[in-house]
Amino acid sequence: MSVVSPTARAVQVPPVSRVELFRLLSDEGRLQLLALCAEEELAVGELAEILREGQPQVSRKVAALRQAGLLESRRDGTRTLLRASAPADTVVAEALAEGRRLCLKDGSLARVAGVVAGREASGQRLFEAVPPEAASQEGLPSAAHLAHLAALAPLLPNRALAVDAGTGEGLLLDVLAPLFERVIAVDRSRAQLARCAARVAARGYAHVSLFPGSYDDVSLYERVSAAGGADLVYAARTLHHASRPAAALQAFARLLRRGGHLVVLDYLPHSDESLRREGGDVWQGFGADELPPLFTAAGLQPLAHFPVPPALHREGPDRHLDWHAWVARKSAAQPLS
Repeated sequence: MSVVSPTARAVQVPPVSRVELFRLLSDEGRLQLLALCAEEELAVGELAEILREGQPQVSRKVAALRQAGLLESRRDGTRTLLRASAPADTVVAEALAEGRRLCLKDGSLARVAGVVAGREASGQRLFEAVPPEAASQEGLPSAAHLAHLAALAPLLPNRALAVDAGTGEGLLLDVLAPLFERVIAVDRSRAQLARCAARVAARGYAHVSLFPGSYDDVSLYERVSAAGGADLVYAARTLHHASRPAAALQAFARLLRRGGHLVVLDYLPHSDESLRREGGDVWQGFGADELPPLFTAAGLQPLAHFPVPPALHREGPDRHLDWHAWVARKSAAQPLS
């Protein structure tokens, strides 16, 4: 998957004659499409749902706007996503304003948030369908494993609180719990958290608490803020489930104290559509050059980027994918909120 840059690329006057431009922008439906794509990056099917029109009709309008240079597109697997080009033309700017007015009038603008949030719905249903039986006890940390973690501890400057954003069954707690005084494991799926709770009990992690909700919930922020902010937020294979990756990074940043660190572990771009159909993935990976602008927009300084060796993810339906990780730090001048 490619992530939208936080600022759209400005374009000059569209490569059509003024007469053709006026003709294109005289259609209310095209104005609405343009305004919606300025609000959010959207697929044709999503636009059809928002406007309550047929996809063929929407596709024809989209084609004309793309040909005129008013819409940009990118591929995410088999899906094509559209966004409005930032206008350097007063006529187009006025058209966007009028399109937004029309979308406010008929309620289509208000439907954008619901459609975007719905991107995560299939994944949430899949995770909730996981039986809440006890998690597997395989892979209990050995004494040697814990000794290695203890040796790493002095390398971490602050180890009061870690947040495991999207903990799932809690597999990463075997890494975080021995290193931090307190860990909050966050997940929206109560079925997954039940399995995580069994794992926590089996390991005896009395300092690990579970949070049934999203990483952007106000109550989670309040809990973390009361503790002075998190020293570490770990988001492992979480970002590709987020309907808005940029907003997710901003939520992670809010949880961090000044100088705290964020680790994002996720996929490089791939073409395996089965993970969208069967795993509920929203995006098909992130390019190495796509996240730094979003980190910066969230008040985070990218520090390191590195591939994750295949030997470290040899199990599961995503074992054939290429993984990578980013480490970013919240600016010392950046407040918690």
